[in-house]
Amino acid sequence: MRQPGIVMSPGTLAATILAIHGAVIAFNLFGLIAIPMGSWRHWRFIREPVWRWLHVASLAIVALQAGLGRACFLTIWQDELTGLTAAAPLIMRTVNAVIYWPLPLWVFAAIYLTLFGYTLALLWFVPPTRRWRERD
Repeated sequence: MRQPGIVMSPGTLAATILAIHGAVIAFNLFGLIAIPMGSWRHWRFIREPVWRWLHVASLAIVALQAGLGRACFLTIWQDELTGLTAAAPLIMRTVNAVIYWPLPLWVFAAIYLTLFGYTLALLWFVPPTRRWRERD
């Protein structure tokens, strides 16, 4: 017996994955720009450890996948889902054109590994604050 629940069409699920993918890209790019700028402008949030380590982890996943010669798992999922549906809506095609560039995978690997190295350098030059305090 099947339980009732939320059922998404492949097109809706693909659009949801695209939105998540866009949010991850925006988060990563924002961090790459905000951390050095925030250091210069003395913004406190850029030294928040949880935010910084989430940023490092997100870019590490991207760099690892690219370094292993694999496409992002979100890209793979979306490709599988969009192959099942008819033509995507205009907004989805437009966002896809912005996010998915027709370049060889090695180009993305070089870009992502360089950006990950930059992120690690930012950890050194603009370190997050330490959250714990030593007790006397």
